[in-house]
Amino acid sequence: MPKLHVKKGDKVVVIAGKDKSKTGTVLAVFPKEQRVIVEGVNIVKRHTKPNPLHPEGGIIEKEAPIHVSNVQLADPKTGQPTRVGYKFLEDGTKVRYAKKSGEVID
Repeated sequence: MPKLHVKKGDKVVVIAGKDKSKTGTVLAVFPKEQRVIVEGVNIVKRHTKPNPLHPEGGIIEKEAPIHVSNVQLADPKTGQPTRVGYKFLEDGTKVRYAKKSGEVID
């Protein structure tokens, strides 16, 4: 299974597509498909019949997955897109850090 540079709960910036420059939180990660669902990004409309979850039915808007290459982690200091690096701390734990500011993410 491929390893992705984002995790559930990360704050990310969309860098390509119709929602370019939007910021949101990662709601779900699908490593096999290399896709993520970001809050408030790639909204699609679903025409649904009435069901127990939506008794009235109708047109429901929800987030659809986007490819992981179209998002970058938001820098904790500035909020700008940044690449992710990995390093080991003195106590031997492996952590992610923002390449732009050097800030530890985890």
